[in-house]
Amino acid sequence: MEIKIGRNDPCWCGSGKKYKQCHEAMDEKIRRYRDAGHIVPERSMIKTPEQIEGIRESGKINVAVLDAVAEKIHAGMSTQEIDDIVYRTTLAHGAIPAPLNYEGFPKSVCTSINDEICHGIPSEDIILQEGDIVNVDVSTIYKGYFSDSSRMFCIGEVSEERRRLVQVAKECVEKGLEQVKPWGFMGDMGEAVHQHALKHGYSVVADIGGHGVGLEFHEDPFVSYVTKRGEEMLLVPGMVFTIEPMVNGGTDEFCEDEENGWTIYTWDGEDSAQWEVTVAVTEDGFEVLAW
Repeated sequence: MEIKIGRNDPCWCGSGKKYKQCHEAMDEKIRRYRDAGHIVPERSMIKTPEQIEGIRESGKINVAVLDAVAEKIHAGMSTQEIDDIVYRTTLAHGAIPAPLNYEGFPKSVCTSINDEICHGIPSEDIILQEGDIVNVDVSTIYKGYFSDSSRMFCIGEVSEERRRLVQVAKECVEKGLEQVKPWGFMGDMGEAVHQHALKHGYSVVADIGGHGVGLEFHEDPFVSYVTKRGEEMLLVPGMVFTIEPMVNGGTDEFCEDEENGWTIYTWDGEDSAQWEVTVAVTEDGFEVLAW
């Protein structure tokens, strides 16, 4: 329950400004949406400019790590070699790989190949083959701030079917970003993502989505990509979350690797592709903090 603040009291965000000079007008606007029956964000989901700057700096490192992977990824290398690049590069920037030991995850990065939807675990025994598609999902902690983004890589000569899936998955993120604006709705973004995938004959995983990020690895809200325009949570300046739809070549159903308890596969063995960005809602649109 939010505590009532006097207009001349310090703002709840920690800016040091009086409430009336800081978040009062925005809070009143949010209240009107809530009273109209919409889902609105808690104050804890709204980042201050200082916090967003911290996430931005973390995101720069996250991008540098993915760039380092992009320079060296090739057929014949093991996914453990990718993990080594991520670990070394992250530490060289004075940061920490967020996945390492997160809820027992044993590596610094997720590497998901072909029909692996997400959470692939790097291994010396898993060798990238000519024609593979692989998602490299990097997450970084820098000075207490978290960022999270991933890219797809085509290894050597890739089939037209796989290349098309990878491209459409990227376009889904771009279509979603176009809908991120203050006083819109999370469902606006979700519908744009979903419809673009459907138009190309693909499905989007419904039960695994994005998340808030910044002060923790995974924060509220849950971000779905199979939603409807005008529905879901109100988008407010200062919200930071990921857009990371998992686009499948076949059904959206999936199964979990019972042996390692992490890796998620497509149910029908068809390929899956995913790109991920960390995005902040701004006063006039959005800012990508990591891709």
